[in-house]
Amino acid sequence: MSRELERIARDAMVAYGLEPDFPPEARVQLAHVRPQETGGDGIRDLRALPWSSIDNDDSRDLDQLEVCVDRRALIAIADVDVLVPKDSPLDRHAALNTTSVYTPAIVFPMLPPELSTDRTSLNQDADRAAVVVDMTIDDAGVIVASDVYRALVRNKAQLTYNAIAAWLEGSAPAPAALARVAGLDAQVRLQDTIAGRLRERRGDEGALEFARSELRPVIEGDGVADLRTETTNRAKSIIENFMVAANGVTARFLADRGFAAIRRVVRSPERWSRIADLASQHGGSLPGAPDARALQQFLRARQEAEPDTFQDLSLAVIKLLGRGEYVAESAAEPSAHFALATGTYSHSTAPNRRFPDVVTQRLLKAAIAGQAAPYQLPELKRLADHCTKQEDAANKVERLTGKAAAALWLTPQIGKTFDSVVTGAGPKGTWVRLVPTPVEGRLERGAQGLDVGDRVRVRLVSTDPRRGFIDFARA
Repeated sequence: MSRELERIARDAMVAYGLEPDFPPEARVQLAHVRPQETGGDGIRDLRALPWSSIDNDDSRDLDQLEVCVDRRALIAIADVDVLVPKDSPLDRHAALNTTSVYTPAIVFPMLPPELSTDRTSLNQDADRAAVVVDMTIDDAGVIVASDVYRALVRNKAQLTYNAIAAWLEGSAPAPAALARVAGLDAQVRLQDTIAGRLRERRGDEGALEFARSELRPVIEGDGVADLRTETTNRAKSIIENFMVAANGVTARFLADRGFAAIRRVVRSPERWSRIADLASQHGGSLPGAPDARALQQFLRARQEAEPDTFQDLSLAVIKLLGRGEYVAESAAEPSAHFALATGTYSHSTAPNRRFPDVVTQRLLKAAIAGQAAPYQLPELKRLADHCTKQEDAANKVERLTGKAAAALWLTPQIGKTFDSVVTGAGPKGTWVRLVPTPVEGRLERGAQGLDVGDRVRVRLVSTDPRRGFIDFARA
C-alpha cells in the first residue's frame, strides 16, 4: 500500500508540473560540491553562543537556530547559497519546483538530502555558515533595533516541538537533549518569554491567531496504520513568532538598502461578508469592511468562550481569507499581509525547502557585502509568479496524497456517519472536513443551502484512493 501511495505521489508530481527526481546534471554537480568554508572576511564567529533548534520530531532539514541574549533574539538561517550557486544545475532544479513536497509515503526535497539534511542543514554539533537576523526587543514586544549579517554558528541541541512544549507546560520532564547542555533550560525559557512578547504585540496590532491542525497519516509496512492530528503548541509558537519577526526584519533590511525583493502577501479577503456572517452566528459582530484587528478581537473572544469548537471556526475563517502569494516589488512599493498585520514581509527562514527564501538570501548577502543585487525586478516578478504557481501545485500534490492515504484508511468505514464542517462551497462543489479527524472530502448529495463554516452530519458513501476521492452525502 505504501508503494501505491508513492506511485500516486510521483504521478501527481508530474501531472502538476513538478519534477520528482533530480536531473543527471544536478547529480554531477552534487558529486563535486566542496565542504563549506568556515571563515572569511565579514563572517562573525558565533559558535560559542548556546544555539539550539526546535523542529518536528522527524525533521532533518534544519533551516534555523535560535538564541537569546538579554533582550536580543538572534535567528541563524542556513546559508544554502554558499553551496548552491545561482543558475547552477542544482539551483535550476530548485527554481523549477520551488519547494519541497511532503507526502505520506515519500518526500520530494527541493535540494538533495546530501545537502538539505546534511551539509546545508544546521545539524547538531556541526559548524555551519549562516545568515543571522539580530533583533533587540523591548518589554512591549517592539523590535527597537535590528541587523542582518553573516556568521559561523554551531547547533548545541536539536530539540523537538512536542518534547519542549510538554516541558514548558509542566506535563513532562526536560528532554535529554535539553539537559545535556548546561544552562540551556534557562535559555529556552528566555526564548519563550521574548517570543511571548512578540506574540502579544502582534495580536495587539491585529495579527490573526487560529487553532490549526494537520493530518499526518502513519505508514507502517504496506498500510496506513492511523491518522494522527497534530495541533499547534507552545514550542511551535516560539518558532513561529521568531520566524515572523525575522521575515519582517529581512524585508525591511532590503527595502532600506533600495533592493527590490520577493515579498509574501495575503490580500484583503474578498469573502469578508461571509466572515462577518460567521461572526454573527457566533454572537459577535464585525465592521462592513475588512478589519484585521476587529477579526482578531472576535477570534480571541470566541477562543475563550467556545474552546471546544474554536478549531472549526478557525478552519472556516482560514478558508475564507484566501491563500498567500508571492509578489515582486521595488523597495518603495508597499505590500500587505492581512493575516499577520504587517506591511512588509518576506520568506527568508527556510532556504533548504523554499526557493523564495534562497532568492531572498542571495539578495541579503549582496546587500551585506555592498554589492549589486543578483536579481533585478523583471526577473523577480517572473520568479514570484512562478513560485506562487508551483506552491499551489505542491499543495495539490500534498492534498491528493493525503486524501489517498485517508481514503485507504476510511474505506472499511463506508456507510458510517460523521460530524463535519463545510470548508468550501461554490460552483465547483461543496467540501466538508470531518470533526475531530481532519479528513476532507466532497459532499455529493445534500449540499443545498450550505456555506463555509456550517456544521453538518455526513455519511461516507465511497472512496477512490488512487484519485484521492472521498465522497459524502448529507445524513
